[in-house]
Amino acid sequence: MNVAVINLRDLIKYILKIAFLITLLFYLGKILYSSQDNILKKININVDTAQCLNFGTAILSSYDKENNKYRVNNIIDMQLPLFTTLENTEITNIEVEEKQEINIVQNTEQTQENQTIIGTTVTTEKVLEKNLAESYNTEYTNVKINNKSDYTITQEMLIPDIEINNSKSILIYHTHTCESYTPSETYNYTMTGNYRTTDSNYNMIRVGRELETFLTQKGFNVIHDGTYHDYPAYSGSYDRSYQTATNLLYGKNIDLVFDIHRDAVGSGDTYGPTVMINGKKVAQLMFVVGTDGGGLEHPNWIENFKIAIKIQAKANEMYPGLFRPIILTNSRYNQHIARGASIIEVGATANTLEECLLSMQCLANVLEEVCK
Repeated sequence: MNVAVINLRDLIKYILKIAFLITLLFYLGKILYSSQDNILKKININVDTAQCLNFGTAILSSYDKENNKYRVNNIIDMQLPLFTTLENTEITNIEVEEKQEINIVQNTEQTQENQTIIGTTVTTEKVLEKNLAESYNTEYTNVKINNKSDYTITQEMLIPDIEINNSKSILIYHTHTCESYTPSETYNYTMTGNYRTTDSNYNMIRVGRELETFLTQKGFNVIHDGTYHDYPAYSGSYDRSYQTATNLLYGKNIDLVFDIHRDAVGSGDTYGPTVMINGKKVAQLMFVVGTDGGGLEHPNWIENFKIAIKIQAKANEMYPGLFRPIILTNSRYNQHIARGASIIEVGATANTLEECLLSMQCLANVLEEVCK
């Protein structure tokens, strides 16, 4: 009888020990799982931070990476540094837009469309109001060039003896998508930044859409991308637009690639370059062509340059004064992605959207002639 009691007590002790061990293992497992989760979160945070701080390694060549030729200021060119300015408030306003609960409006139709049609037989005259004197240091026939690169331009570089492959196909995109213009009665909007808006009816997407419409009517195959590359953050815009453009070009034979901007030189309503065409104010355009002068690999920059000269020479025949002098710079601006890649600056902050839409009609007419 005593033996039975002792065995029962031992059994109870054994059961309690097992229960204790199970409880202990349960809590240890919970602690380890929580720690692992925290570690993973930290890893994710580190990866995101690294991506945020990676200003452009995506657009480096393997040669640049191996030889430390990458220069941060060449990749995060916030705007064309030699002849444009960007106010701090502009960056701040774009970065805080998420807090203001701004809704991005993409691919919506504007209710009041531009009705004026500009043909190819026109009269033009200069407009001095809200304009700057032309600045250039090189000329080729009727084309003026403001060479701000480290290169000495030779006659061979200027001759546009180049064919445009698959000339009826064009890619249009916008590195600084949110850039916008002075509100007008027809195109009135509320800015969500310093001459910036996320509403695609009033920013660079609307300008690109006008060019797309008129080119398509002329039989061009147009890829127009409306991705926001400068929203919600301005920094890294060129990295993001590089990824967009190269993805769109993959497997395609397209030479003409236009990154369409609004010029940021000056601010407010003080500078809006225009030309009068058939009695209508039309925003002036400007090619910006990059080189490898900043240290980034860019073997086709002379081809880019020649194609820009070819287009502008025709434009100067058809619409004298439509284009300002071509600017040649040290920075690359992602133009190594195609033989005919360039930035086209459309007007400035003091221009209205009406003036910029008219300039897209003119540009479409010029491209039709160049690409016959």
